[in-house]
Amino acid sequence: MIKLKDKLQKNEFVITAEVESPKGPDFGDELNRIKKLYGYVDAVNICDNPMANLKMSPIALSHIIHEQLGIDTIFHLTCRDRSLLGLQSELLGAWALGITNILTLTGDDPKKGDNPTSTGVFDCDSVGLARIANSLNNGYDISGNKLNAKTAFLIGGVLNPFDSDAEIEKMKRKIDAGVTFFQTQPVYDVDAYKRFIDRVGNLNVKIIMGIMPLKSYKMAINFNEKVPGINIPEHIIKRLAEDPSCGIKIAIEIAKKAKDFADGVHIMPLGRLNAVVQIAEELGRGGKRFEL
Repeated sequence: MIKLKDKLQKNEFVITAEVESPKGPDFGDELNRIKKLYGYVDAVNICDNPMANLKMSPIALSHIIHEQLGIDTIFHLTCRDRSLLGLQSELLGAWALGITNILTLTGDDPKKGDNPTSTGVFDCDSVGLARIANSLNNGYDISGNKLNAKTAFLIGGVLNPFDSDAEIEKMKRKIDAGVTFFQTQPVYDVDAYKRFIDRVGNLNVKIIMGIMPLKSYKMAINFNEKVPGINIPEHIIKRLAEDPSCGIKIAIEIAKKAKDFADGVHIMPLGRLNAVVQIAEELGRGGKRFEL
């Protein structure tokens, strides 16, 4: 397996994709779906109780995918469910299991999820979590106590590429904390994204552009009205109004335009892994038959 970290260091264009975790201990169906991505992606993202809804541990599922499918993983870790002590313990366990790529997140309010009586911890935010992972990489816990060995996590952060000055300052804080790659929110205006990349090109960090194929005209309108930081141009909304099934085609066009200057694309398929395959094939990737 060629690791995501190695490809980024070699300035190769990478493809990552978000996959779903099971709500329960049986992972067989999800594993059968994920193995179809073998050869098409450089890593899959495993969310950490997304939208504060209960799912299998991202570290456990990442280990299963890594061991049984040979696909690299990026596990999400949020500050919502664990104390500072727990976050460090989880990271050390992940490293021991061979899970080396982390996406640091603050996490959603548990009151909005399917276990609303759960208590959010939030001992730190995503910047603090990146700092914790970086401290472990240097061989120390967050209190300065020496570990018996260093970790070497590839530390990632999330990024909204259209919040201009405020987002760039937050981005710099994350880099100072140890983040070396970012995955962005979905991008629909490639020209605006290119202008953002030009502004931050001197920060020496990898940025993987988010792509989310739209399912309908209604979804596009909802995103524009209710999701901060996402701007879907009028010409895309018009196309969806005329042809609600063209979302994947639009995503492919966006990905192809970005390939000339982006470090990679991160596909959020909303459960439609066939969309990942279609986009990857249009970017020149050929899948491989998975064999045990």
